[in-house]
Amino acid sequence: MNLTMPVLVGAVLGLGVYALVRALMPSRRSPIQQVARIDAMRARGSAYETARAPQETGRFGALRAQVGARVAEFYLQQGWEQRSLRADLAVLDRSWEKFLATKVLLGATGLFFGPFLFAVVYALGFNRSPVVPVWLALLCAVVFFFLPDLEIRRDAADKRRDLRRVIGAYLDLVSMSLAGGRGLPEALMAAAEVSDGWATQRIRNALADARITGVSQWQALGQLGEELGVEELKDLSASLALVADDGAKVRESLASRAETMRHRELAEIEGSAGEKSQSMLVAQLLLCAGFLVFLIFPAAMRVFQV
Repeated sequence: MNLTMPVLVGAVLGLGVYALVRALMPSRRSPIQQVARIDAMRARGSAYETARAPQETGRFGALRAQVGARVAEFYLQQGWEQRSLRADLAVLDRSWEKFLATKVLLGATGLFFGPFLFAVVYALGFNRSPVVPVWLALLCAVVFFFLPDLEIRRDAADKRRDLRRVIGAYLDLVSMSLAGGRGLPEALMAAAEVSDGWATQRIRNALADARITGVSQWQALGQLGEELGVEELKDLSASLALVADDGAKVRESLASRAETMRHRELAEIEGSAGEKSQSMLVAQLLLCAGFLVFLIFPAAMRVFQV
């Protein structure tokens, strides 16, 4: 029994290290897999994203870039698209390869943090079982691996909320430009040039790319909404495609959509304010309860002592 448990622990750790090395090491692909990989990269524009991504500097930066490229290639071979995470990263303007490298490096850190935590517990004399470090290592690796996902989703939700507010104001500006006699393409670009915020810059870049590639500007807005995971831009693209030839219908559609977005934003603000007021009420009740316990405790101790 004393010899079997260390052998089992070592086998599990060795298997985990072997699986990690095999996932990061490049594997020899067949010609069919290579052609499928090139087609997928061409469809997703991965070559352009890699070319425009800033180069990592330093030893740790080079390691991070190498690990990110290997893990991204592994995801591509397995067919794991992760569209929601890619949309969140696109909203935050972060690299997919850097995100994957961060996840893997944090997971490896958690793999070694578990036995370190067990060493602290072992020194304190609480638990001396040899199985505990294995489970701690696996648990910490899984938790550390998924921590970047939670951060990305939280930050992307906040930034999408700001983007929706900008879209509502943008639609009002487009409607006013149409009322001033401009055409729809000119009104869309003129409204995007009013501000230099990150949201209007993304819209302006999408419209400028549409002029270069020959795609209609409402289609470019729909593609931007698909990339960022914003349903309002996709709905706007669909509605503009239906009424693009009628200026009056376009103005009515944009005005009603902007009003709907303002009402929705107002409802979200009121709901958030209600949640905060309820949380403050609960905190006040807990404070009052603690104060009452502080007042009653000495009298209760006297009664029980008597």
